[in-house]
Amino acid sequence: MAALMWISHSERPLKVDELCHALGVEIGSTDLDSDNVPSIRTLITCCQGYVSVDKETSTARLIHRTLREHLRGRPQLFNGAHSTMAETCLSYLNSHQVKALSDGPSRDLCRTPFLEYSSLYWGVHAKRDLSDCAKQLVLKLFEDYGNHISTEILLREEKPEHFDLFFDELVLFSHLHCASFFGIVEIVTLLVEAGSCDINQRDCIGSTPLVWAALNGHEGAMKILLGQDDINPNTANGSGETPLCCAAKNGHEAVVKILLGQDDIDPNRASGSGETPLWWAAKNGHKGVLEILLRRNDVNPDKPDKDGRTPLWCAAEIGQAGVVKMLLELGGVNLNKPDKYGATPLWCAASSGHEEVVKILLGRDHVNPDESDNSGKTPLMCASQNGHEGVVKILLERGDAIPEKPGSNGETLLLCADDGGAGTAAIHPRGDADHPHEPRSDRRNPHRRAAKRALARIRALLRRPKSATPGAA
Repeated sequence: MAALMWISHSERPLKVDELCHALGVEIGSTDLDSDNVPSIRTLITCCQGYVSVDKETSTARLIHRTLREHLRGRPQLFNGAHSTMAETCLSYLNSHQVKALSDGPSRDLCRTPFLEYSSLYWGVHAKRDLSDCAKQLVLKLFEDYGNHISTEILLREEKPEHFDLFFDELVLFSHLHCASFFGIVEIVTLLVEAGSCDINQRDCIGSTPLVWAALNGHEGAMKILLGQDDINPNTANGSGETPLCCAAKNGHEAVVKILLGQDDIDPNRASGSGETPLWWAAKNGHKGVLEILLRRNDVNPDKPDKDGRTPLWCAAEIGQAGVVKMLLELGGVNLNKPDKYGATPLWCAASSGHEEVVKILLGRDHVNPDESDNSGKTPLMCASQNGHEGVVKILLERGDAIPEKPGSNGETLLLCADDGGAGTAAIHPRGDADHPHEPRSDRRNPHRRAAKRALARIRALLRRPKSATPGAA
């Protein structure tokens, strides 16, 4: 039953050796006894046909996904599953064998296959069900958490790509940072009341406990941290992103509301690259967060980043039609505002083939359908070159787009459409699976055939006399 519990309740599929070592852990023991680890054959036999091994991934899985749903839906089968899993992970991390790995950068992790899972997910299980035993094991882990190997494993997984980790700076990631990262309210409360660390302290990648709680959407931890007199809700991480920015970026509506309830919050504070909380909400399509932010009179809906990209620009580029509508209905948004390369929101939507967004933008009175970028290409040129037949039709039917308008280098619409023929491979760049660097022939590549047919229809549209263009006067 323990194996079924782990397979059905784990946060990701477990490799067979991970599962076997998890089953061999004696909760509360500081020693990992290899004699307790069952063999794969024993594991499969004891599960009586309910468990198999995926040969490609070496993961243990149930014979059918409906069985996992059945087991997860009946908590009485595994009383306190998540607390047991948390206790197991924490006992593994507190073992002599794992602690010995923390002495330096040269480590042999082959003998501790359950280390990665334990480091990344003990807090997830503890947040769901924190037993008294798990609480004591957490506090034991936190006695020297900054120097524990699990700290490095967690931060390497969660840090932004452009950040480097330095071994001697890991200690800055304190127990309060960790508890806030996982959102374990009872532990956060205990640590804050003990007053053993600076609540505004930045860790090795510049994040405060409040930033981690906001980033991961932990409402309870947020309330505890914000309840402290000396908390600064605007302290940013190493990228210049405030807790509000982090919450908006990831779509955590409840956390955004909590932060906006702070008297000293700055809702327009931008990151080092100029992105505001509203900018991130628009870019990632978080309409709920956008609505919350736009209810405030002090939020600027048209503030661009350092490259000149406004929230509307970002939403148009990725085809977020609902966000585009919301921003335009608000008023005070410049729908022709270009980025530093001269691309307008309409230009971006047309270039990417987002037909619904193009229609919405063209429905506004002050939109300029022929606004070219710094290279002289209009939205119609970009749509033609990229093979977006639907966008080309929409722009031509509008009637005020100028098909004859040349680019700054003298290129015409037909030339752009012809150039698109050479670029059709980019629409689906992958070749044969066995020969990834060799393009498929047109006969074997349906994506390329479809792209060429679309470009042929676009060329026919562009050659059509203006009087014959649908929608033309």
